[in-house]
Amino acid sequence: MLNIIIVEVNVVKGQKEQYVTIKGTKDGLTLHLDDTCSFNELLSELEEKLSINPNPNENSQQLPVRVKVGNRFLSTTQETHLKSMIENKNQLVVASIDCNVMSKSDALELQRKSTIVSVTRMIRSGQVLKVDSDLLLIGDVNPGGTVIAEGNIFIMGSLKGVAHAGYLGNSEAVIAASIMRPSQLRIAEIMNRAPDYITDEKHEMECAYIDENGKIIIDRLQQLMHIRPNLTRLEGGI
Repeated sequence: MLNIIIVEVNVVKGQKEQYVTIKGTKDGLTLHLDDTCSFNELLSELEEKLSINPNPNENSQQLPVRVKVGNRFLSTTQETHLKSMIENKNQLVVASIDCNVMSKSDALELQRKSTIVSVTRMIRSGQVLKVDSDLLLIGDVNPGGTVIAEGNIFIMGSLKGVAHAGYLGNSEAVIAASIMRPSQLRIAEIMNRAPDYITDEKHEMECAYIDENGKIIIDRLQQLMHIRPNLTRLEGGI
């Protein structure tokens, strides 16, 4: 059995500052790595502290290691080097590397996906409107027209054609329309043709979502705040 050394970061006057904290948990080891020192200083101390543990016997199980690097951004090369150093120690395997920052490209991609694309037009029969984010359509989707979004679809008008939200597999996506009379609804891979509830009765703005049974449900728009509480991105509201 691998002995777990628990090292607390307590900087005492006259002592060298510690950049690595190793803590044992019931699930393995957690490494807390300082994000203010140089990467080389970090590797040097990490190598020293990992070497303190005696080698386990051959029958020991692999011990998962969760690495937390705080606000330090790791390049692919640095991450590979760090993982290699840890896993070169007998029976240690990196389960995850958690970082509080992301690359510029990842940030731009996240921004793109969280943007609502606003379009003002009518989608006529045979026309297809597709966006890689949320869609706000100010206009109607006529029979034979199609709107597709990677995220949610909000239609300020009549939906009488086809709407496909979460087309890359986002089952949490929703579809909302002022007048919900679709020829087909699709969320992720779940499809629903003309809903059974449709009558001549007029309804207020409605929404469609996948319920806990994996079926597309059409309900009052007010239900969104209950079934998708994280849908609102604005903070500080009541």
